Amino acid sequence: MAQNAPLTVEVTRGDMVESRHRVSVVAVDAAGARPIEAGETDALIYPRSAIKPIQALVLIESGAAEDYGLGDAEIALACASHSGEPRHVSLVRDWLARLDLSEDDLECGVHAVAGVAEPTAAHNNCSGKHAGFLTVARHLGAPTKGYIAPDHPVQRRVMARVAAMAGAKLDVAPRGVDGCGIPVFGIALFELACAMMRFATDPAAARIRAAMAAEPFLVAGSGRFTTRMIQATGGAVLIKEGAEGVYAGAIPARGIGIAVKAEDGAGRAASVAMGEALRRLGALDGAAAALADALEPTLHNHARAAVGRIRVR
Repeated sequence: MAQNAPLTVEVTRGDMVESRHRVSVVAVDAAGARPIEAGETDALIYPRSAIKPIQALVLIESGAAEDYGLGDAEIALACASHSGEPRHVSLVRDWLARLDLSEDDLECGVHAVAGVAEPTAAHNNCSGKHAGFLTVARHLGAPTKGYIAPDHPVQRRVMARVAAMAGAKLDVAPRGVDGCGIPVFGIALFELACAMMRFATDPAAARIRAAMAAEPFLVAGSGRFTTRMIQATGGAVLIKEGAEGVYAGAIPARGIGIAVKAEDGAGRAASVAMGEALRRLGALDGAAAALADALEPTLHNHARAAVGRIRVR
């Protein structure tokens, strides 16, 4: 494993550092160079939802997106870990209706959404991805029931595409079940960065890149770091977060892929580390001011008084 020192993300309170997070980060370009490398970048991780833009390739390459007339909104939702806001939910429901399906056909489960008394599967942050899987199933003439199973034709295609983009051998990789029920495979952090490097320039991914750039709100939601980053950079930077402190990103114009993993699974550390990686790569010129409060967040107490910061050291 790579043994470079990881980034340290500090959380301060008053005059002292209260806690520290160790974060591994790697950026890869098309020539195979690693302009940034910190921490155990060859260590296996579960990429979780950070891999969604890669998984969405099956929607494009199968012809399902064209067959069902999907636009930027649906394709962005297929990449999303959305906040379950009204526009997210209504678009998912409309999309399912186009398939002659409903949210009852989603196998992602239900989780709580602030301000929603009775959430449904359409509120699940992965409902757009699952609508995409159902679209592929319909297009292939495959069963819609059980589409999350590892041996389902949709998931077999997803696994093959992720393996090809990452250069990973997923048939022998550790595996588990993601929060939304689909299979998840262990890949090296470096392999995740390679997948995003290829995503940055892959012709089939152009449709997904354009959708994420056009609809950043749908990829995450109001005030979310992912949405704000894509908006502030005008789509010049595309990022996607995953559970347990994972981030993946791409700088399409430069053919660079980036992967981030907080050792302790802290999302607050992963987002700050992703921002720092993008800053070091010179990808935030002109956008840093608009993102200042997210790149080095201020901590507030319950009375909304500033009490500390989160920063890279």
